[in-house]
Amino acid sequence: MKKETIKVGLAQLAPVLLDRKAGLKRILEETEKAVALGCDLLVFGEATLPGYPFWLERSNAAAFNDPRQKAIYAHYLDQAVDLQAGHLDPLREKCRKAGLQLVIGIVERAPDRGGHSLYCSLVTIHAGGEIASVHRKVMPTYEERLVWAIGDGHGLRVHPLGKFKFGGLNCWENWLPLLRSSLYAQGEDLHIAVWPGSRHHCEDITRFIAKESRSYVISVGNILLRERISPRMPHYSEIMERCDEQMSDGGSCLAGPDGEWIIEPLSGPVALLTAEISHERVREERQNLDPAGHYSRPDLTRLIVNRSRQSTCHFEEE
Repeated sequence: MKKETIKVGLAQLAPVLLDRKAGLKRILEETEKAVALGCDLLVFGEATLPGYPFWLERSNAAAFNDPRQKAIYAHYLDQAVDLQAGHLDPLREKCRKAGLQLVIGIVERAPDRGGHSLYCSLVTIHAGGEIASVHRKVMPTYEERLVWAIGDGHGLRVHPLGKFKFGGLNCWENWLPLLRSSLYAQGEDLHIAVWPGSRHHCEDITRFIAKESRSYVISVGNILLRERISPRMPHYSEIMERCDEQMSDGGSCLAGPDGEWIIEPLSGPVALLTAEISHERVREERQNLDPAGHYSRPDLTRLIVNRSRQSTCHFEEE
């Protein structure tokens, strides 16, 4: 019988920035805590591994052909996550042993696109340890476009967990109604929104999505600290001088399907937040509004979603 109630964990982390191995160690430690607390699902923020490109707005990153930006980008590539190379295998194994579902934001180095461009990707790992989906952010925001490539719709998928179906989006994707609708149409009733951090990013949209979809909504943001920048970063001293002690304050939260807070936005401290949620509350709230069901009019409006993984080349073998 499918579980009516599940326990969710929100990992408001201070990631190790631009050091993949050290960052993964920190993520594994937090995962152990969530397992000990009996979590069925654990969520980490956007770009948790190997970190958000915080230097862009602090270093005139739009300067064309700038040797500093080239050096930092090359280092970012080296520290990014290559899924085919097994960089997440220790995390996958921990999920397999614990029977834990996990969602984490990474900066992905994608061999299927040549291996030298980066994507802000949301990875879902199932309890069996397999990678169930990789959603590449469809449109990086503002200066993110200087280092992150444009993604596609391949990862717009939902996943079962007990009686729930969960899906997720990266940061400002959550403001895009058609992307949200693509998840609602697949039966999503637990929505995951990941952020680089800061309460002002997620406080309003978390409750809005909950009320619009009549779903639970988890928002998880990181705390970006200057002390967590790897000294191996090119031009480290110069960047450090331009960074605040704290560059984002988390703001992780959880709203119920009526839009009310279950966990109010938390600003400041590193924390592993947990809550038990019941699918019955979803069914109760869908009585008066179900945006993909009885309150939809597919005879009038419908959405077409291209979920092909985009590529520059298709090879036909003999």
